[in-house]
Amino acid sequence: MRIVCIGGGPAGLYFALLMKKQNPAHEISVVERNRPYDTFGWGVVFSDATMEAMRAWDPESAAEIEDAFNHWDDIEVWFKGTRQRTSGHGFVGIGRKKLLNILQRRCEALGVELVFETEVASDLDYPDADLVIASDGFNSKIRNRYHEVFEPDLVTRPNRYIWLGTNKLYDAFTFDFRKTDHGWFQAHIYKFDDKTSTFIVETTEDAYEKHGLGQMDQQGSIDFCQDLFSEVLDGAKLMTNARHLRGSAWLNFNRLICGKWSHFNGHSHVVLMGDAAHTAHFAIGSGTKLAIDDAIELTNQFNRHGHAKEQIPAVLEDYEEIRRVDVARIQNAARNAMEWFEVVGRRYADTLPPEQFMYSMLTRSQRISHENLRLRDKAWLEGYERWFASQAGVEPSADGRVPPPMFTPYTMRGVTLKNRIVMSPMAMYSAKDGVLDDFHLVHLGARALGGAALVFGEMTCVSPDARITPGCLGLWNEKQAEGWKRFVDFVHGNSTAKVGIQLGHAGRKGATKLAWEGIDQPLQTGDWPLISASALPYLKNSQVPKAMDRADMDRVKADFVRATELAVTTGADWLELHCAHGYLLSSFLSPLTNRRTDEYGGSHENRARYPLGIFNAIRAVWPKDKPISVRLSCHDWFEGGNTPDDAAIFAQMFKDAGADMIDCSSGQVWKEEKPVYGRLFQTPFSDKIRNEVGIPTIAVGAISEADHANSVIAAGRADLCAVARPHLADPAWVLHEAARIGLTDVAWPKQYYSGKQQYETNLARAAAAK
Repeated sequence: MRIVCIGGGPAGLYFALLMKKQNPAHEISVVERNRPYDTFGWGVVFSDATMEAMRAWDPESAAEIEDAFNHWDDIEVWFKGTRQRTSGHGFVGIGRKKLLNILQRRCEALGVELVFETEVASDLDYPDADLVIASDGFNSKIRNRYHEVFEPDLVTRPNRYIWLGTNKLYDAFTFDFRKTDHGWFQAHIYKFDDKTSTFIVETTEDAYEKHGLGQMDQQGSIDFCQDLFSEVLDGAKLMTNARHLRGSAWLNFNRLICGKWSHFNGHSHVVLMGDAAHTAHFAIGSGTKLAIDDAIELTNQFNRHGHAKEQIPAVLEDYEEIRRVDVARIQNAARNAMEWFEVVGRRYADTLPPEQFMYSMLTRSQRISHENLRLRDKAWLEGYERWFASQAGVEPSADGRVPPPMFTPYTMRGVTLKNRIVMSPMAMYSAKDGVLDDFHLVHLGARALGGAALVFGEMTCVSPDARITPGCLGLWNEKQAEGWKRFVDFVHGNSTAKVGIQLGHAGRKGATKLAWEGIDQPLQTGDWPLISASALPYLKNSQVPKAMDRADMDRVKADFVRATELAVTTGADWLELHCAHGYLLSSFLSPLTNRRTDEYGGSHENRARYPLGIFNAIRAVWPKDKPISVRLSCHDWFEGGNTPDDAAIFAQMFKDAGADMIDCSSGQVWKEEKPVYGRLFQTPFSDKIRNEVGIPTIAVGAISEADHANSVIAAGRADLCAVARPHLADPAWVLHEAARIGLTDVAWPKQYYSGKQQYETNLARAAAAK
């Protein structure tokens, strides 16, 4: 094949040498606009995993790269007068120029043609090429030429950064956080050769503008950064290699992903690679890794399909399918890390103590978990666990051990939970006339015996017409209160768990079939009239609700008050007001479902007016020594709906009204929603509200392991974790997770003690065998 790589960065060079090595008969050229062995940039970072792949594919270049590498395991954080260090992180740094020079020499040795000082305007300049690799970087002319084909999705991020260097050498990947009168600045620092370290300075647009950095020349910016980070520089100077850029050289990061990665131009197949196809923020140092991985996978697909031009379409199809998944995973982690640095000042640096700030920074991408930190640096993590436990009032045992974060107690008002795990409210659709019966006693009671600190029943409806289905729990009469009291007495008499009641009203999502008969589908018989903020049906075939008038509002408010008064008689420990998932109170909060033009529609204050009125009414009759949480949909996942910023505004309003905690869920407000799922995908909403609004939170969604919960709690992203579906599969989920992580001093019900011993023994045997 005739292959032309446009752009001599890591992607184009590495692909060229791999393909030439696999099949020397290929005629391969790399076309670069710079002069021979002349490139720009400071250091780049690899992970150990990337280096392992490079050793497998081309040991010769890998050996030379490794000889030039600077490897380190430590991360050090300078913050508020402290210096904290942890090890075991496995990074390697190399100068960008050194890396490219090694790859250039390897290409030449294999017979790849290197063409320098050539600016390529179009892939059509090479009509004889079977395959054109568009590896011409973020500003790819090839990609831009076929904009409608490649469908680039470009987002300019808000923070500013400047890429500098210094001759001071650092023995750890160092982060330095400094507060100024106008906000926080942070430096990302790492050594990449025996003389130089990369020194990236980042800040918010607001701080950038207020310090006048946009009006400074490059030397002015360098002098500013040198003064601000003088302690960590210890007399060393900062340098720039961007004199060719106009102005101050401060940049915004641009996140790029393309809808399609390949195209046939009539002569040649064209495929995007590296930064031309995707970008990943420097916060996790993955740009070069992605470029190398692109080159490896495209080569791998030619090995699978065959090195003939007839195979190119199949190769490109499989290449894109495989790489898209991995790139999405890396970009997701990079996005989490990037967003952490974008909000680090107001969300973390101003609120978290240094110890928790360090943990939050280490786990910012959500790829590094609690147990992963234990593998990397056990001593550091155990020291952090002791600190965290001390904040919860837990003293170390005789051997110095403390429980991990999810097993520390938590107190709100007069209620102390034995651990941080909540069994989330989950509809069972199994009540008759709203009464909590034997099924619910066994179902919920088993989870209380299974170790959850707080057990919620499903959303409990405040009137017959407030139900989602005929099978929903209710609390509008004495018989229903008696059922609840029976359950509360059982839990209090047989476990150390607490009981929560979540009160809600289905609104426009009511009068539907039981879930297994057709979820959200309207009842054909036995239905009841619906009410909502506005007259909008949930589904096209759903009943159209009545837009509530004053009389409706007064009646429903009275229903909530009566339900709360009945809840008091049950002895329940915790109350939650359901303002999420498109139910009645949620329908007032979301602009998608609230089209009112009166004092209950329009602004945030107006949309929250009725839900806040309900909250104030139930807070007035609920015991002062018992908490009330509020569940919010923190993202509607649909254009024009509420976003996390809107949720933070509502959380502040409920906090001001006396709410104790926000239960941070999302979605189910608008049927056409497009949520972005993933592990811990809703935790960022909890993180934002807890640390920006300053109110305790419950994190929910895809939390399925102790490792997840420990990571969330330890980082201060939430105070409690609500676990739903894992509790359906395993009533003793909490006890089993404790045993799985080796925590044997968590009490089981005395009746089950022999099972505890056997369970832990079997886990130990399995671990030993493995």
